[in-house]
Amino acid sequence: MACEELEALRLALMNVTGTTDESVRQHAESELGDALEAGGPIAALAEASTLDEAERHLDAALLELEEEAMAADATDRDGAYLRGRVVAVRDAAASLRRLRADTDSLLEDLGEAHHTLHETFPVEE
Repeated sequence: MACEELEALRLALMNVTGTTDESVRQHAESELGDALEAGGPIAALAEASTLDEAERHLDAALLELEEEAMAADATDRDGAYLRGRVVAVRDAAASLRRLRADTDSLLEDLGEAHHTLHETFPVEE
């Protein structure tokens, strides 16, 4: 079993940041295999080009994973793995939300700095 959600998130973040490490991309794509062709939240997440898209598609993928984990036999090894994936993907989703919040805060800080600079050194027109 592959950790599809995490590999798709890696691809999304590579898209967002412009990272072009082909070996990482190829590894993630090989891990995802048919999930990239099947459509759905995993494929959409892998193609995400903004943090908002990544958050939305990761949430959808997590919902599907949670449903799959709940339906799995509690004593089955694969069921335990699915529950472990749920924990890992929830953690990744929380990290992505923090990244989004930090990015929004940085944008706000840059706006404040720009405003302060113009207050300190007014531009005459």
